[in-house]
Amino acid sequence: MQIITYAGDEYLTGDAIASALLAYSRALGEEDRAEVVEIPIRDEDGSVVTAKFLIGPASQIVAKSVTGHGPELEDPELVQRLQQLTRGVESPAGGALEASDEMNRQFD
Repeated sequence: MQIITYAGDEYLTGDAIASALLAYSRALGEEDRAEVVEIPIRDEDGSVVTAKFLIGPASQIVAKSVTGHGPELEDPELVQRLQQLTRGVESPAGGALEASDEMNRQFD
């Protein structure tokens, strides 16, 4: 489990979720973009709730490993989605550029 420190508060979540959140935040920060991301966290009473984080260039997020806080929080679909979003920011997929026949003839 990881405790995420964000805006002076602490949030308990799973290792993979915390790593994916930090990676996406870093990628957005490098592109001077921000997004709101919702992740599952364990509340003080042990229940699982969601928290929304505004991440991007001004985000100051710290995650640290902790033990003894119940079973690992897992959300493989969320982690996969955050990883895909991170890759999309780091390597935006652009459509292949195709030169028109007229343009190709100009360079023959």
